[in-house]
Amino acid sequence: MRDFTKELNFKTSRSSGAGGQNVNKVETSVTVTWNVEESLVFNDRQKSLITEKLKNRINLEGFLFLSVSENRTQLMNKNKAIEKILEIVNAALIIPKRRIATKPSNAKKEKRLDSKKKLSDKKESRRFKL
Repeated sequence: MRDFTKELNFKTSRSSGAGGQNVNKVETSVTVTWNVEESLVFNDRQKSLITEKLKNRINLEGFLFLSVSENRTQLMNKNKAIEKILEIVNAALIIPKRRIATKPSNAKKEKRLDSKKKLSDKKESRRFKL
């Protein structure tokens, strides 16, 4: 897991939701921005992979934005934002394994057909015959 927290920029704002008077006075919502293209932690291939997988979160200038306002304190929201952005970026770097197509074995095919035949016979025996 790569740690690029030194490249993150934080901005606070007033949060909506529960909190009573606190909500109107204290800036607890935290917005994290990270410039993907100017990152020194990742190489060009990794940057293009991040940009491709997170294109719906990255704006035209190449900044990745994430806002967090889950908690009532700024510090907890900042920690949560760092945790989330690290998780999102590291998940984007994972290249899934290629799936190798397989076929069911002859024994499995035989077993499936046998169970279908048994069920068919059972239902046939229940039918009313004239």
